Amino acid sequence: MYAVVEISGKQYKVQEGDIVFVDRIEAEEGKTMTFESVLLVSDGEKVTIGNSLVKDAKVEATVIGQGKSKKIIVYKYKAKKNERKTRGHRQPYTKIQIEKISLGKAKKAKTEEVETQEQA
Repeated sequence: MYAVVEISGKQYKVQEGDIVFVDRIEAEEGKTMTFESVLLVSDGEKVTIGNSLVKDAKVEATVIGQGKSKKIIVYKYKAKKNERKTRGHRQPYTKIQIEKISLGKAKKAKTEEVETQEQA
C-alpha cells in the first residue's frame, strides 16, 4: 500500500515503514503527526484518486529527528566588475517515519453498500 501525500507544499510518495526527509516541521522528537492532505492511495489492486484530496484518508507518521542537510555553496560572480560573493546554505529538515496509511470511512461505506445490495 502506498500513498501520495502533501507535506509543507511538496508531494511525497510514501509507504508504511518509509523514512522521509521533509522540510522542517515544528514538532518534537517522538511526536505522532497525522497528515490529512492525501492525494492518492493505492492498496495494490485498487487506486483511489481524490478530486483534489482523497476523502477520509490519513497518513500517520512519527517524528524521528530534526537536522540540516549538507552545505551547498552559492557563488555569485560578475565579469569585469571584480565582484564575487560566496555564501553557504544548509536546508533544515525533519526526519519522519510513516507508521500507517488508512482510507478511513470512505472505503468502509462502499463495502457496506455492496453488502446491502447483495442481500437485496
